[in-house]
Amino acid sequence: MSDEGPAETVKQVSGTGVPVRGNDIDTDQIIPARFMKVVTFDGLGEFAFFDVRFDDDDNPKEHPFNEDHFQGASVLTVNSNFGCGSSREHAPQALMRWGIDAIVGESFAEIFAGNCLALGIPTVTASQEDVEALQDFIDEHPDEEVEVDVVNEEVRYGDTTIDAEVDDAQRRALVDGVWDTTALMGANADTVRETAESLPYTDV
Repeated sequence: MSDEGPAETVKQVSGTGVPVRGNDIDTDQIIPARFMKVVTFDGLGEFAFFDVRFDDDDNPKEHPFNEDHFQGASVLTVNSNFGCGSSREHAPQALMRWGIDAIVGESFAEIFAGNCLALGIPTVTASQEDVEALQDFIDEHPDEEVEVDVVNEEVRYGDTTIDAEVDDAQRRALVDGVWDTTALMGANADTVRETAESLPYTDV
């Protein structure tokens, strides 16, 4: 990341990976609804994938987010239709607060991808074969870095480079640093104020 735009530009994300396998993992699995009764998003990270990570007595089950060797990972690798289901912004918030900065998958639910973009998290797609190979690599080499190149639409790991795809609008927003609408408004405060003052129904 850098800070050339109104928000930080996101041109490349590097870090160790964590694979979460399975198609159609919905937002209720990512963050169960009972954890959404919060005033802020602070602390949501510990509840990411909670119901598949813990049993009814809160004892940990086998899940990548529970594995010691995946702690500190920042690149999540997933399969098809990740983030489907209800359009809850808490899902990418929980992932980000767990530590995820980029997600590589076969495909994403559109609203989920949009909610990720609002946080500056790239959702990068690749073929099923390439994603599964990446997940296998991460399992075997949890300490190796994965590089997500938003500009060149590539994912690099080990000696391998795979072709990836970033939605054109998402790519422009991330690379130009205009994904954060609050920062964008702040950078254009004078124009916003002028527009507000020109409206006949406002008293600024």
